Amino acid sequence: MLKPRQDLVPNTFEFETTALVKPTGFREYDARWILDKEINLLGIQALGLAVATFVREQGVQPRIVVGQDFRSYSSTVKHALIIGLMEGGMEVLDVGLALSPMAYFGQFALEAPCVAMVTASHNENGWTGVKMGTNPPVTFGPEEIGRLKEIVLSGTGVARPGGRIERVENFRERYLQELVGDIKLKRPLKVVCACGNGTAGAFAPEALRRMGAEVIEMDTDLDYTFPKYNPNPEDHAMLMQMAQRVRETGADLALGFDGDGDRCGVVDETGEEIFADKIGLLLARDLSALHPNATFVVDVKSTGLYKTDEVLAANGATTVYWKTGHSYIKRKTAELGALAGFEKSGHFFLADPIGRGYDDGIVAAAAVLQMLDRNPGKTLSELKRALPDAWTSLTMSPHCDDELKYDVLAKVVAEYEALAAEGGSIVGRKIVEVITVNGARVHLEDGSWVLVRASSNKPELVVVVESMRSEDDMRALFREEVKPRLARHPEVGTYNQEI
Repeated sequence: MLKPRQDLVPNTFEFETTALVKPTGFREYDARWILDKEINLLGIQALGLAVATFVREQGVQPRIVVGQDFRSYSSTVKHALIIGLMEGGMEVLDVGLALSPMAYFGQFALEAPCVAMVTASHNENGWTGVKMGTNPPVTFGPEEIGRLKEIVLSGTGVARPGGRIERVENFRERYLQELVGDIKLKRPLKVVCACGNGTAGAFAPEALRRMGAEVIEMDTDLDYTFPKYNPNPEDHAMLMQMAQRVRETGADLALGFDGDGDRCGVVDETGEEIFADKIGLLLARDLSALHPNATFVVDVKSTGLYKTDEVLAANGATTVYWKTGHSYIKRKTAELGALAGFEKSGHFFLADPIGRGYDDGIVAAAAVLQMLDRNPGKTLSELKRALPDAWTSLTMSPHCDDELKYDVLAKVVAEYEALAAEGGSIVGRKIVEVITVNGARVHLEDGSWVLVRASSNKPELVVVVESMRSEDDMRALFREEVKPRLARHPEVGTYNQEI
């Protein structure tokens, strides 16, 4: 394999004959590039050959499930990836148009230890990427991605004979049967199913209907131009549309799915969004009653209520806070044998006997519906109101170039550590702890906290704040503390959304 270049531009001889691969596309737990600007099809082929080489290095059976999301170019990208995989001697099982969790399911159902799912998830059009793994249900983390990066950029992928491809027909139906299983709701539930015109539109409405829900479809037609908003149930634009549809239809709730179907967002019957960490807490309460002494893993962006919740304590539950990122939480959930892992971005990892341990937005949606089924006299908002008070912000992401964001974050972490060492305070409250497992999560004496970390898959920082006092105080933590602190760093740019 020739060593890729980083300086190529489209519509040139070199672009059509040499691999383009920018190193910034290798993220902490997957790979994402802007197609034709940061990687070309020959670069994708080089990635496939590198994956095959890495699989051989690990002594793993060279049998891999491959699928693609619904974008205008994803099928082309997938076929370039398959060429590289076959060049490296791998047996490729092509499940076609898929959700990421459908590809993960293929590892179990098709007895293939490896997976490579072509998706840019909720990223804007123009982006492409690959989510990979060789040990189900775990996907690659920094160590594996780092080695893959070395192989690609050094041009040391090794071609081998024996590559072949098999098209797996009608795997969608097999996946839907797995999703629904024996779920049959006893309680009539009217559900808005929002897909943002992303890939989940071909899967989620049908799955929810088979479970017994009355489904009101919202933006479920596949349209890779994403005409209204990106399919991202963590973004304000999608949540507001979900809330409006709930109010218009009198639905019991809205369930929103991201571009590749591994995340789920929830709006209650009043039209209020419930962030995924609070949904996770509700699910933990429900599931810990069925499975006493269970362990739950949550990411550092999540509410602090898990540690203090009386219901979880009464059920003997244990909560472990861990690094943000679907690969980190998935891996920690498997490592600890936890019943479930929850991430504030909407990744839910439901393990045996509920799921298979990987993140599947429809499995999470089913768990929410079953929770309501087990509480026939209560609405979702009533279940939420039973939680202790805590006001948690949207996830806010100021732009910061990939080449700069980790240096900026290191400076911010050092600032908070120094402030804590000096006995400093934030908005009138003393700092009691700075957790640096993933950026800086700064805990205050009343239980409130602020978090600054680097995005793992976009040129951004990530900011979350939580107040135990009020919504106004939550805004003050951001506007009076975090925002002005980051503004002192000129590398930090405009926010995608603010409170």
